[in-house]
Amino acid sequence: MDVAIVVEGKNDRSRLRRVLDDRIMILCTYGTPGTLQLEKLLKEAGDRQIYVFTDNDSSGRRIRGMLSDLFPDAEHIYTRKGYSGVEHTPVEYLIEQLEKAGLDAHIVYPALDPASEWSKDDF
Repeated sequence: MDVAIVVEGKNDRSRLRRVLDDRIMILCTYGTPGTLQLEKLLKEAGDRQIYVFTDNDSSGRRIRGMLSDLFPDAEHIYTRKGYSGVEHTPVEYLIEQLEKAGLDAHIVYPALDPASEWSKDDF
């Protein structure tokens, strides 16, 4: 399945790129999109399954609404209100939300901290 995730900005894209493989296209609205940007997003998305992942603020909700009209079959991924946008969402929470959306096969899990692989009982 070809997938694309639509986010608000390049920092959001960079954050997601850290935990997603290169097969996932990440498209940006670059803020509140106008008609030309919406047409461009529609063209770039093609026939991919769309996931919308915008910030949980008034601007993000407005953009999510616009994208819902453009991509009525899109799946929606949410971040917590307490996080100041997708770009500042902890990696662990991003992974959890991507797993909930069924994107497990595309997640690049961070390497475990070697210190977490042993305990004091090992000595």
